[in-house]
Amino acid sequence: MAVLTDDQVDAALSDLDGWERSEGAIRRSVEFPAFLDGIDAVRRVGEHAEREDHHPDIDIRWRTVTFTLVTHSEGGITDKDVAMAGDISRIVG
Repeated sequence: MAVLTDDQVDAALSDLDGWERSEGAIRRSVEFPAFLDGIDAVRRVGEHAEREDHHPDIDIRWRTVTFTLVTHSEGGITDKDVAMAGDISRIVG
């Protein structure tokens, strides 16, 4: 699996609302109405990530959950990260 070029990442991000490139990864923060809503979203994303065997880094700060994707084994952003970003967006809204 190849690491995407900057142009490829930029093109992919144009189709991914709320996602941005940050420190060699792609990242999206989502604010939920309540803490437990965020925890439920993390559970749903986690179940999907297990099925796909591709796991985001997840940071929970009260009602804000940040999902970060990079393919560590490849040393950069890959198609798997872009696909998972789209999946996460569909899961959390």
